Amino acid sequence: MKRVAFVGFGEAGGILGSALAAKGVQVSMYDLRRDLLREQAVAAGVRVGDTLAGAIDGADIVVSAVTAQADLEVAGAVARCITPDQIYLDINSVSPRTKQHALACIEGAGARYVEAAVMAPVPPYGLAVPMLLAGRGAARLAVVLNAAGFNARAVSEKVGVASAAKMCRSVMIKGIEALTVECLRAARLYNAESIVLASLGETFEKMRDDADLPGYLVSRVAEHGRRRAAEMREVSQTLQEVGITPFMSEACARLQDSIVTTMSQRGIDYRSLPVPFDWRAFFDGLPGETS
Repeated sequence: MKRVAFVGFGEAGGILGSALAAKGVQVSMYDLRRDLLREQAVAAGVRVGDTLAGAIDGADIVVSAVTAQADLEVAGAVARCITPDQIYLDINSVSPRTKQHALACIEGAGARYVEAAVMAPVPPYGLAVPMLLAGRGAARLAVVLNAAGFNARAVSEKVGVASAAKMCRSVMIKGIEALTVECLRAARLYNAESIVLASLGETFEKMRDDADLPGYLVSRVAEHGRRRAAEMREVSQTLQEVGITPFMSEACARLQDSIVTTMSQRGIDYRSLPVPFDWRAFFDGLPGETS
């Protein structure tokens, strides 16, 4: 890896590109805001391309580091000037299907496409930020990237697997963040935050020692979903009484009800399921709504 081009030189592209330039890699960039970013790029030893084609010309790897909304537009634009000997590394946080559409654009132009799922904030990790790679060239590219200081791991030859892992993880991480806001905002208004935090601490401590935490949590919904949904509607009322819109609480009630309804439609009785509860087998019997 001697020459790398970044399409998009914002936070992620700027940090990664500057770090590679500091290691002696020839780095170029193209960004719609290039005039605003020019001083930053030049100071880091990064060449600023005045055109997309000029920025990626001769690069071994073209890294797409743009906003999610621009992912497909950029893939289409790069496809018009990329060459078959170049690798297109898509590090944007988008859905698996979006990555697969981008794959079709790039491979339609004869170049190689690899997706990357960036699994943590780029700062403060820099090049060492954990990345999952997927695509037919993922394993070979991981070796090249890691030799340059990256922390990349190939997880599949199928594009979409890495981004699915990131998106599904975000359900949990971003969900916890949103739940924390809703929970503690209400607890504060009720002057109950110290009690709530102490109780949560005890619960989380017990969860940490559970050998099958996913199984336990899923089984609570499968067995007691209706009752829990009813309680969450009371939680929603509790929040509304202090002026908080219960976005997460209402969503919890809808999800719990929907699982029990789907079980009923498919003739699944929790009491007849094998013991111990197998959450994987349970979900295999509840395909998605679009299946």
